[in-house]
Amino acid sequence: MFLLDVLDQTIKKLKSQTANVITLANLSLGGFAIIFGLHGNLRLSLLLIFIAALADRFDGMIARKFNIESELGKQLDSMSDIISFGVAPALLLYQGILHEFGGPGSFFTVFYIGCGAFRLARFNITESNGYFTGLPITAAGCLATLSFLIIPYAPAQTFLFIIIILSFLMVSSFKLKKV
Repeated sequence: MFLLDVLDQTIKKLKSQTANVITLANLSLGGFAIIFGLHGNLRLSLLLIFIAALADRFDGMIARKFNIESELGKQLDSMSDIISFGVAPALLLYQGILHEFGGPGSFFTVFYIGCGAFRLARFNITESNGYFTGLPITAAGCLATLSFLIIPYAPAQTFLFIIIILSFLMVSSFKLKKV
């Protein structure tokens, strides 16, 4: 009887942390995307950002399915998202093309990260109402990352424009229905 109680408690604890473990996988993938990007392996960085997006999608689904949503999980998810969809995509585009613009390229790379952080902070203090305010950082990060694939085919100024537009969309006040 005692052994079954211990096993039951262990399973409950593991279940309660499942979403957080997946969130930490998202963060780890974003961290590795940054490291590989710094070492010039930009295609692997791109792949890791997209895998992080899958992890980000599943952590929320699992939290809702197992009814294990928590304030800690919400904060951890935002901190992971700033790494995986703020810093990693910005660095990918900076390493891929924005460095060619010198100071403005650096400025708008950091501006994108700041707008992403602002968007996440605003999300964390807002009650859930079925809508996002502004473009979610995951979507912005995936669009920035996806744009990396067209570097050989588009003028360099396109990417400065993309990162500026995504930055402003994240901090804008338009409403987007949650899916």
